[in-house]
Amino acid sequence: MRYLTLIFSLVVGLTVWGQTESDTTQTESTAKDSTEHLVQLSGIVVSWDSLENIAYAAVYNKTTDRGVISDYYGYFSMVSRPGDTLLFSVYGFKTSAYIVPDTLKMENYNMIHIMHPDTLEFEQVDIYPWPSREDFARAFVEMDPYDDALKKAQRQLSGEALAFVAAKLPTDAGLSYNIEQQAQQTRLYRDMGMAQPNNLLNPVAWSNFIKAWKAGELQRE
Repeated sequence: MRYLTLIFSLVVGLTVWGQTESDTTQTESTAKDSTEHLVQLSGIVVSWDSLENIAYAAVYNKTTDRGVISDYYGYFSMVSRPGDTLLFSVYGFKTSAYIVPDTLKMENYNMIHIMHPDTLEFEQVDIYPWPSREDFARAFVEMDPYDDALKKAQRQLSGEALAFVAAKLPTDAGLSYNIEQQAQQTRLYRDMGMAQPNNLLNPVAWSNFIKAWKAGELQRE
């Protein structure tokens, strides 16, 4: 009886140990397989007609329900598995699909994806320069053939017209500040960084003043 109990214990122990080893081996094999099938997929999205980079294109992995957005230069990078389906979409181009090859053995894979432009057609719109035919007929009859666009532009850009428009404009604080700053920069450039001269100590200015005073040019009218 003692021998039977010993043999039964050995059989049970060997069975449990074998199952444990089998489960451990299977788990390690599964983890190893899943690690080997991960691929770092990187690439550039370009246009079919000009081969220019397409910025901010959406790259959606339909298999894993994940996605990324390409940068300004059309570059993207994402982790995928062999056999995954990728959808590329961006405004102005047709949505296209790409299936990651299931024969990939390397961990990094580079690609260039080409997208075709999508032509958008709108209904025809007629644009007329006049609201109605009556307005067009009146403008055609009253048209002055000698009053062309050049004469109108010259008349509107004349000094009197610009002065009239400027007189109606309200004062602007920012404009006044900029004018004052420009005037100050002009004075500094004219005087070459030195202090502005004072005419009270200028003999030429005093001579001109005395001459004008003797000539009677300073009398009030």
